[in-house]
Amino acid sequence: KSGLDPGGAWHAWGMACLKAGNLNSAREKFNRCLKPPMDLNQLNHGSRLVQDVIQYLESTVKPVLIADDDYFATLRELEATVRTRNLSLEMMCEGKIQHNSYYQECLFYLHSYGTNLAIISFYMRHDCMREALLHLLNKESPSEVFIEGIFIPSYESGKLHMLENLLETIDPGLESWGVYLIAACKYLQRKNYYHILYELQQFMKDHVRAAMTCIRFFTHGAKSYTELGGKQTWLLKIKDHLKVYLQEVSRSSGRKKMAFTFRKKMSATDVSRHINTVDLQMEVTKFLHQCESSGTSQMTDSSLPTLFGNNNMKMDVACKVILEGKNIEEGFGIAFRVLQDFQLEATEVYSKVAKQLVKQQKYSEIRQLLKCVNESGVAAKNDGDNIILNCLNEFRNIPAEDLDNLIQDMDSDENKIQAYMMCNKLRSAYLVSVRQEKARAMQLVQHVRQLAESSGDDVVKAICAQWL
Repeated sequence: KSGLDPGGAWHAWGMACLKAGNLNSAREKFNRCLKPPMDLNQLNHGSRLVQDVIQYLESTVKPVLIADDDYFATLRELEATVRTRNLSLEMMCEGKIQHNSYYQECLFYLHSYGTNLAIISFYMRHDCMREALLHLLNKESPSEVFIEGIFIPSYESGKLHMLENLLETIDPGLESWGVYLIAACKYLQRKNYYHILYELQQFMKDHVRAAMTCIRFFTHGAKSYTELGGKQTWLLKIKDHLKVYLQEVSRSSGRKKMAFTFRKKMSATDVSRHINTVDLQMEVTKFLHQCESSGTSQMTDSSLPTLFGNNNMKMDVACKVILEGKNIEEGFGIAFRVLQDFQLEATEVYSKVAKQLVKQQKYSEIRQLLKCVNESGVAAKNDGDNIILNCLNEFRNIPAEDLDNLIQDMDSDENKIQAYMMCNKLRSAYLVSVRQEKARAMQLVQHVRQLAESSGDDVVKAICAQWL
């Protein structure tokens, strides 16, 4: 008569029937006020009313057996529960849920009015992980339901191995679980739970991704190569994963189709290249660890470059190796291999090293660097000259004698003249210019005269004018 919503009254009446133990009557009353969710895969446990019903039924758990309701029912159910704790989960669920009318009632309300997440969470609360997984598969629920309902509760309660065993039991190839497992890996990565991620990737036999996680373990948080020296076991693990992956690829190449649909794929060529990178990183790590231990290490960069970064970082590794040895020659061989293996811009690296040596005032080592570059066998004609020209921007800091020695080490007269002009050594530039072929000599001397004029060097200006 008053036009009020009768839902609340029906719900209260249904709860009263439940508390009185009249389960059939409660179903009838709840049918008038409870509705199934619009989307069974929504990430919640359904309406508050349904949750109240489930909460009450779970808290009551009267040991009323459907099959045998006598005085010994309580004892028998207790005995069954204790006995089945040592058996499979399926048996346990039979003992605890299938034979108990109140748990059966929970399942009725959950299947009629609850979400898939609510049903799965109920199974998980009562140690029925297998049923939870089968329900997930049967309803083709999205991966978010797996994460929220099964995966997070499993690792939080220390049951990740149990979950892995069940996944494998239900589908030994794990193909049915591919989408869910990849989603779990992404979730763990977002949370920075890399140890659980690595364990899961090993279970999945996803060797390429497991190798990538090992790279992260090796590089993350290290402030020195001494620290990386203590983490070399991760490099060995990277190699192991990649080798196992190569074996699996070669084994399956004879078959029509490789079954690893959700595992990360990589060509055999790329895998071999990565194994070479790991070998080279091991060599770099040992060398730089040794340099740091013996105190020859000079560089104090805040970032720690490794060969697992981009090309700029790899070039930093090559520079670091050349600069941190007892002398230039000691680390040059390893650095040269880094440059060759990754096809890096060698001149850029050598120039960077030369500039660093100028800062460290090690001018004789620049000459040693040029010697190593020329003896490497792959240096272009002007590489040595370009290295010197690139570090002459700092010429004001270089003592006159060392500066002259560096310029005289250049192969090309043209480059020598350019270097002398850069350093305002106009008399020296003039002396080399006049030795050139006549037409070219006139152009060069003209240029030197202009520079002398603009810099106010009347002596050189007069010499040039007289020659011209």
